[in-house]
Amino acid sequence: MQDNFEVIVLIGRPAAGKSEVIDYLKKTDVEARKRRFGIGVFEEIDDFPYVWETFEIDDILSKHGRERVFTTPDYYFKDHFVWNLFIERISLEFAKKLARDPDYLKHTTAIVEFARGGENGFAEAFSYLSDDILKRAGIVYIKVSYEESCRKNRRRFDPKQADSILYHSLPDEKMEFYYKVNDWDKLARGNDGFIEVKGHKVPFSVFNNEPEVTDKPELLGKALEDVFARLRKRMNENPTA
Repeated sequence: MQDNFEVIVLIGRPAAGKSEVIDYLKKTDVEARKRRFGIGVFEEIDDFPYVWETFEIDDILSKHGRERVFTTPDYYFKDHFVWNLFIERISLEFAKKLARDPDYLKHTTAIVEFARGGENGFAEAFSYLSDDILKRAGIVYIKVSYEESCRKNRRRFDPKQADSILYHSLPDEKMEFYYKVNDWDKLARGNDGFIEVKGHKVPFSVFNNEPEVTDKPELLGKALEDVFARLRKRMNENPTA
């Protein structure tokens, strides 16, 4: 196995700390990042830009008197499948990166990022990730309670940057509708292990972010060293043994 991770699937509730982790990694020197976390050069594939683009497309259609395709005027999705469409777009973007550069993963880590809710939210999302992602991936789940997710979601709201990854926020009623229920604990036992998805044994490690450490750079680095070291250990194990 090469020194750097090939694919990290970084997930959690909204505002759990995913974007803050990415921001911390970006601000860490690449050589230090390789040494401490097993991540050198990296690129994000985040579904939030796809979500926001969907709202914008429907707004443009509405402006011209056309029917909205994906969302209602108050920005609820008309069809639950749209969530899976976003995962398919992640898989497509990953496939394009490999097609453009067959050696892509020899020099770059792909960090796939998304949030999901619902009784089968993460399980369903995983089932739409491509085999090319799943066979290379390690999952980092950032764990916070629903109440903590809501608190941080309200805190980060900046109406001037509503389309940004770091500062987008959801109204309380949408948080409850889409994210109050979470299926992670049905999928995974403990802080480290494997989740079976479409015949792949995908390793995972949990980053507990309550009390919050993603807002404390002096603590976050050590916490990331721990979670990525644990994930590396899982990836070096034989899950069928």
